[in-house]
Amino acid sequence: MDNLKRNNAKRTSILSYWTIRYLLIISVGLLLTALATLWWIRQEAMSNRLQTAGLLAQEIADRSLNMEGSIEISHNLEKLIEDRKRFFKLTIEMCVIITDQQGQMLFSLPPLTDKEMRYKLNDSLNDSRSPEFKAAVAPINSDDKTLGQVIVLQSKKSLRHIPQEEIIFFSILLLFLIILSWLTIYLLSRKLAKPIQKVVEAAAQISHGRYDIVLDKDAKEREIHELMMSFEEMAGKLQQFEQSRAVMLAGVSHELKTPVTSIKGLVHAVREGVVEGDEAVEFLDIALLEAGRLQRMVADLLDYNALTAGMVSVRHDRLDAVPLLSEIVYQWKLTQAEDVAEPVLHMPINPLFLRGDSLRIQQIIVNLLNNSVQAKAPDRKVQLTIDLLEQQGHGFAEIRVQDNGLGISSNHSEHVFEAFFRGSDKQSTLRGLGLGLTFSRLLAESMNGSLVLEEHSDKGCTFVLSLPLDD
Repeated sequence: MDNLKRNNAKRTSILSYWTIRYLLIISVGLLLTALATLWWIRQEAMSNRLQTAGLLAQEIADRSLNMEGSIEISHNLEKLIEDRKRFFKLTIEMCVIITDQQGQMLFSLPPLTDKEMRYKLNDSLNDSRSPEFKAAVAPINSDDKTLGQVIVLQSKKSLRHIPQEEIIFFSILLLFLIILSWLTIYLLSRKLAKPIQKVVEAAAQISHGRYDIVLDKDAKEREIHELMMSFEEMAGKLQQFEQSRAVMLAGVSHELKTPVTSIKGLVHAVREGVVEGDEAVEFLDIALLEAGRLQRMVADLLDYNALTAGMVSVRHDRLDAVPLLSEIVYQWKLTQAEDVAEPVLHMPINPLFLRGDSLRIQQIIVNLLNNSVQAKAPDRKVQLTIDLLEQQGHGFAEIRVQDNGLGISSNHSEHVFEAFFRGSDKQSTLRGLGLGLTFSRLLAESMNGSLVLEEHSDKGCTFVLSLPLDD
């Protein structure tokens, strides 16, 4: 018990298990997606800003030519650059340089020395030396002649810069997606865990012997609804089985107690000298009969339990039906009284081979014959007829056992194969557990056959045993 409690303490609920793991998975997944997206945005931002810088360089190159086709730096150039920087949202780290055909600096913003210009141009035009700057270059052409060039420099840091407002928005969106995902799996897990918890509670009630459980079967989900319906139906059947078990146990206890009490009383009377001589011998004979009945009841109970538990082995041999049935009936008749007529056998002329277990077939036939003797009518001698027929086209043979006994009432005909069932007429005259026909049907089914009650009336009964043929 302590180990069970410790193991339960280590386990977690579906709600916690799924929500925590899903939250971790979705958080990691979204964070990786966010990092990849940020990297892509930075690359795109750098590409777009370089293109914008190129357009600005081309515009400055176009404005740096006068009417005569020579380079002329306009006094409004600084204002133009500042306006374009604000319009295109370019950073203050941008640097604009205009050089002539010989590479001499004509203009720079911000103002640079010639040495500083050479350093920045070397950095930007030769990426293998330094990755600090990126350059957009536009030539100044006049009549297909290059007069100079405009160079717009920007640091890579500024090109990849993402505004803080966008980062905040992106972070809020990411957090919202994580919370929404967690909330979704939380609600789904809770929806699933709630009916499972109810089933667990109901199972705990059943384990304590309380079968009258009621579950909520109004769930919209088909699977949950079917689970509730099936579990409640199972609980109802368990309650029926428990009630049947209690009734059968009481019946078995009563039936076993009766011969034990009778034997004890008879032996005690002989031992105490209450009866002597021939009467004492008669008492002992009655005690032996009661002991025999008790032995048969215990054997029936053991055989039934063994067969239902799958502990009885059944063979599937090739059997010649005619000599097998003749021998079974012959051996059985040797043990019967004179008021039992010789059974009439109707056998086919040609050999008929069955697939089954000869010992189990003998148990079934002998049980049917004994039941016929027990159902003997007081005013007539027991007459039995056994027919062996082949079902054409079905692959089965029929063994029909017919008697002329009291028969079975219509109210009881549907229950003759139920375990521990005995008709009211038998209960008043015979002591048994009511397992003979149940055991016989189970044996027949274990040989891939069947046993049914075909006819019943006050003139007798007909049982039909069907067994597969062996071609």
